[in-house]
Amino acid sequence: MKQLDLFDTQSSSLTPKKENLIMDREALIKWKQRIFKYQESLKNNQPQQQSLFEMPKTSWHTVEDIKPFELPIHNCLFWRMPEPKYQFADESNKGYLYFIIDNTLPILLYCGETKLTVNKRWSGVHDCKDYIRNYLQLHRIHDLKVGVVSAFWEHIPPDKKVLLEWERELIIKYRSPFNKESWKYWGQPFGKKWK
Repeated sequence: MKQLDLFDTQSSSLTPKKENLIMDREALIKWKQRIFKYQESLKNNQPQQQSLFEMPKTSWHTVEDIKPFELPIHNCLFWRMPEPKYQFADESNKGYLYFIIDNTLPILLYCGETKLTVNKRWSGVHDCKDYIRNYLQLHRIHDLKVGVVSAFWEHIPPDKKVLLEWERELIIKYRSPFNKESWKYWGQPFGKKWK
């Protein structure tokens, strides 16, 4: 292994170089197992932590009704697929919660919300696209199985406040590691600067 230079000799200023660290195979496996163990414990633990906020009534559903691992799954590159033909003629009256899941264990990697169609929400720049790419790349480097998929919950009105509150509750509950609110639990090993 080549020793790294402490200083960049090509630059006129003497600034330390930052090393791009890549998680080794065992660290990746342990990281995923910790997340799986936590999320799996939620299935057996019926009494859920009470919300600090009174959750808005949106329909006959509650946040606890949303079971990301039981939803129909789709390709992780869902934003590149043709627009789905939904049963509702008026898409303007729907909001979405969406989930990125690694189906190999499974673990919930990311929770998101949108009042746009899910294809439009991800058609531009989205940090989670980088996290997914980096996550997949690290699995390929270490020759590990990976099965990143997406899932959607459509039974929520397109009220931004409601969508954000439900998303936040799900992030707090599942501690999905690609959401910044959960980095304090799992770190940020797949951020934008990862290479």
